[in-house]
Amino acid sequence: GRAQEAAEFELFFRRCPFGGAFALAAGLRDCVRFLRAFRLRDADVQFLASVLPPDTEPAFFEHLRALDCSGVTVPLLQVSGPLLVVQLLETPLLCLVSYASLIATNAARLRLIAGPEKRLLEMGLRRAQGPDGGLTASTYSYLGGFDGSSNVLAGQLRGVPVAGTLAHSFVTSFSGAEVPPDPMLAPAAGQGPRVDLAACVEVWLERVCAHLGLGAQEPHPGERAAFVAYALAFPRAFQGLLDTYSVRRSGLPNFLAVALALEELGYQAVGVRLDSGDLLQQAQEVPWLASVPIAVSNNIDEEELARLAQKGSEVDLIGIGTSVVTCPRQPSLGCVYKLVAVGGQPRMKLTEDPEKQTLPGSKAAFRLLGADGSLLLDVLQLAEEPPPQAGQELRLWPRGARESCPVSPPHVDPLLRLWVQQGHLCEPLPSLAESRAFAQLSLSRLSPAHRRLEQPEQYQVALSEKLQALVNRLRALGPQ
Repeated sequence: GRAQEAAEFELFFRRCPFGGAFALAAGLRDCVRFLRAFRLRDADVQFLASVLPPDTEPAFFEHLRALDCSGVTVPLLQVSGPLLVVQLLETPLLCLVSYASLIATNAARLRLIAGPEKRLLEMGLRRAQGPDGGLTASTYSYLGGFDGSSNVLAGQLRGVPVAGTLAHSFVTSFSGAEVPPDPMLAPAAGQGPRVDLAACVEVWLERVCAHLGLGAQEPHPGERAAFVAYALAFPRAFQGLLDTYSVRRSGLPNFLAVALALEELGYQAVGVRLDSGDLLQQAQEVPWLASVPIAVSNNIDEEELARLAQKGSEVDLIGIGTSVVTCPRQPSLGCVYKLVAVGGQPRMKLTEDPEKQTLPGSKAAFRLLGADGSLLLDVLQLAEEPPPQAGQELRLWPRGARESCPVSPPHVDPLLRLWVQQGHLCEPLPSLAESRAFAQLSLSRLSPAHRRLEQPEQYQVALSEKLQALVNRLRALGPQ
């Protein structure tokens, strides 16, 4: 009987993930796409009819067939509309926001550890929670601060920059007995005779091995054949995977021989990758590669990332898989979706657990900033209250405080934006690159104490006097 009554829900994080002081809220585009397409097909209603009690009123199923989100309004992320519809949206919206926000925040942590100079590449599709989880992780790790992904589908569907290196299986697939179909390569400038690259590589191998104190027979011939094949196919993008057999005795000399042969023709190798052993030490032991970027990968976690990113590290690009897509420090995010008003009346969840109590009523949110643009605190107030003004003194109740305090913010930014109204998009959604830039700007405005990953200072959120008074009144009334 209450299915059509107007109701409002809010989606929020109970606490910041990973014990930090910030969380990146992500998933807006996915939520909007879902809402605009949401309706139950005949096959969906028929399945529900098969699992619900047989005496369920037929009118209920007819009502389900007519449901859509044309009456739903979404500022991110408050959802208002008919009670039944916005109740049905709880699970899909939480699914779309929770993991995306967890990944984005985890990626932001890893970016803070790595610093601004090191390039970060997400390489976790093989370890992700299914293909959908993999695509989500690739997308929102980029939003959180990674430079790209090895997931080509994320590039095709979401515009994530894609990058990668050759695989160990490609190297081991060669024995050294293979003869290239066409070993001839033209100079990069396009002028001059074509050169037998494989033969040129063998000449350079003798010189490289003599310089390194190795016998010319020590570098693996199959590995060298793989590098030559790769170089012939991609002479302008040649790279080497050095640790398939031995970095010092095989991978490095084979790579150098091919890179130097290419250089004679005017091509420049674009990088090498190390994927086992002490990555930092090995990167420092290849000084001949000063002009060649060094990428590393191998189950890199936060502690190893900090080591690889330290001052003086020769590492240029860090590929992270498992630690970004599975979020081992905190595999799930405490994201909840709660009723705050129905029929125009505020609703509040009262429980013995203070952390699970909700804030009642339809609300607006604002961010107060200092004169230099630094973040002071965020304010929640009832929607009917006039918005705070810059320079105006406010009486606010910081969460957990026993008394209110005055604040006079030099600048005020509204935080809620209306994205969907009556089923229609209110403004174009930002691109993924624009969202990434906004997220990085927002993180940069946090103080160092808030960005600190261990024992950070908690970011302050305060309530307006009217909202605090409503909370106190509903608490005093108790369960009704």
